[in-house]
Amino acid sequence: MFVPATFTIALLMTILSTICWGSWANTFKRTRNYRFELFGWDFGVGILFISVVLAFTMGSHAGGPTAFLANLHQATPAALVYGMLGGFVFSIANLLLVGAIELVGLAIAFPLAIGIALVEGTLISYLIHPSGNATLLFAGVAMALIAVIFIGFGYAARGIPGAVPTRKGIIICLISGVLMGSWAPFLAKAFQGTGVPADTGLMVGGVSPYTGAVFMTLGAFLCGFIIIPILMKKPLTGTPITMEGYVKAPFSYHLWGILSGCIWGLGTTLNLVAGGKVGLPISYAIGQASPMIATLWGVFVYKEFAGARPKAKMYLALMFASYVLALVLISRAYS
Repeated sequence: MFVPATFTIALLMTILSTICWGSWANTFKRTRNYRFELFGWDFGVGILFISVVLAFTMGSHAGGPTAFLANLHQATPAALVYGMLGGFVFSIANLLLVGAIELVGLAIAFPLAIGIALVEGTLISYLIHPSGNATLLFAGVAMALIAVIFIGFGYAARGIPGAVPTRKGIIICLISGVLMGSWAPFLAKAFQGTGVPADTGLMVGGVSPYTGAVFMTLGAFLCGFIIIPILMKKPLTGTPITMEGYVKAPFSYHLWGILSGCIWGLGTTLNLVAGGKVGLPISYAIGQASPMIATLWGVFVYKEFAGARPKAKMYLALMFASYVLALVLISRAYS
């Protein structure tokens, strides 16, 4: 399987994963008046599709015991289940996040939810699989959390009529963040296997990053058949809907949904692969700087802060500075 040969390559992969994780939601913006519950069906197809493609290409490069099918054969059932559980939890969190975007906008939903996930996921992943300099790692996480606080202040200070976030939207962001921070620890357990190192560099009975990505996205795909129908009957916003809306939707909407899943799935696989070089807590923490990317989209493309007060823009600048400092600290935590 392909793995980054140097720390620099691994770091570039985590940065690319950040861009992917912060950009996938833009495709939903392209589907006007389309319900996010229906969008979720195609998103699930996209993430599973791209992870399987990467597993049979990059994940099978040069063959050997670390190749996808060989690794799948030796992985313990528990490791595979942990991977699927990670995807199951992610699917719920992600659907809530998309619903939150409808309620409070991209520029606030991403920083709030992913900021919480960053702190929680990094901490638990580190406890399961310690790697890197803990002081620098958690100093970076603290700066990312400060960035989340700044974006919250910025949103409150916008001073735009009718732009007051709903309590419901904020609560959904918080729940999404807590759940979003839970999938990485499940993947850390999947990688761990029996905890005994193998000659290949993987743990005996553990999954490779590519195998982990496939089973995570499989779990997310299967979760959709449970969670999406519930949200369709009891939606977070709007009235109940049926699959008729999905069938009658323009074909382009389905393509946007699949593309969205492919973007997120690509970012996830790259992040997991890079984690083999720098450690999962570090790769996860860098990847979860994605709110900075999402906020850039929200501010400069969707004009979510157009007409905002200067104070709000000052908070935005402080948020960007905090995230950049967080990225520097976390990347230097590699040892």
